Amino acid sequence: MADASLSVDMAQAPRTQVNSQQHTQPLARRRYALEIRQHMAWRWQALILAAALLVGFAISAAILVAAGVPADELANEFVMQTFFDGQNFRAVLFQAAPMILVGLAGSIAFRARFWNLGLEGQMIWGAIGATTVSMWQIGPENLRLPLMFAAAIGCGLLWVLGPAWLKLKLGVNEIISTLMLNYMAANFLLHLVYGSWKDPKDNFPYSPQFRVFERLPELGAGIGSSILLAGVVALLAWWLVSVSRVGLYLRFVDANPRVAHANGVPVRRTIYGAVLLSGAMAGLAGFAVVAGQEGRLTQAFYQGYGFSGILIAFLARNNPLAATVVALLVAALFVTGRSLQVFYQVPFSMVQLIQAVIVVCVASSDFFIRHRLRRVGGEAAQ
Repeated sequence: MADASLSVDMAQAPRTQVNSQQHTQPLARRRYALEIRQHMAWRWQALILAAALLVGFAISAAILVAAGVPADELANEFVMQTFFDGQNFRAVLFQAAPMILVGLAGSIAFRARFWNLGLEGQMIWGAIGATTVSMWQIGPENLRLPLMFAAAIGCGLLWVLGPAWLKLKLGVNEIISTLMLNYMAANFLLHLVYGSWKDPKDNFPYSPQFRVFERLPELGAGIGSSILLAGVVALLAWWLVSVSRVGLYLRFVDANPRVAHANGVPVRRTIYGAVLLSGAMAGLAGFAVVAGQEGRLTQAFYQGYGFSGILIAFLARNNPLAATVVALLVAALFVTGRSLQVFYQVPFSMVQLIQAVIVVCVASSDFFIRHRLRRVGGEAAQ
């Protein structure tokens, strides 16, 4: 019996050792590393962006339904009533013209790695320049509108020249300088419309009304020529960044300024040119509002355009043609928002919330476009 017991114990001993080794041996686990993509095909980028927009629209629809808008009326309000109703579509084009210009202004500056957040200040000075020509009656009547056009471009350009110089010469952060100049421009505008430029006829805080020859004419069917002006500027901006040598320089500067400089690219001149062009376009947007919409200089004509310009440039990924399309969509959102205010008592802040939701979703899509998860070799678990 003792021998039998000993033989059983010896037979079980190897199994016990094997089981002990299995429990003490470290287990391999899968690991994933986050890395930057070198390249992604444009169709996949478009697919990811479209998915992000769909998520943003779904969240926005849920917000509107929660605010009291019937779910079955959303498509009718955002599509049929906005784009297929003649009056509303003209309102979209009317609203889109300055938005296209500020979107282009943001896109050009961002391509040069200059974060121009002073679009509203440049708009204000563009409008002040145009109004100065009207107030002082500079030039003959048949040249008054071109002179207002030129003055708006010049004033917007000069207002951004300071931050550009501070950035390139002294290394001052352009986000701070351009934002601060917005407040300076806004307060100077209030000084004018509440002071020497106040309309003497009704004593309200806006300038005297422009004369007929100082306003942008209509193309017909109630469509203003400001949308044509914005379209021409968009085509010129597309040619500049996609065809010309300046566009090639901008791509080098956007990729890596130091490498671009080492390869002979005039980095400083390229940045100066892009920033000044951005300010000129923003000033032109101010001209489009006062000469094409308001017909005079008002105290709050610029509000909301700065954020919209940054949003348009971001969603369009600094592409001028895409910025034109996005600006039309943002203008449609504003027009639909006003309709929702009237019929469903939805506050306009809800429209701004929808804009923010879409921006967050698109920003999130950029992470998936630029990064990927890669499986690496197994590692023993400790």
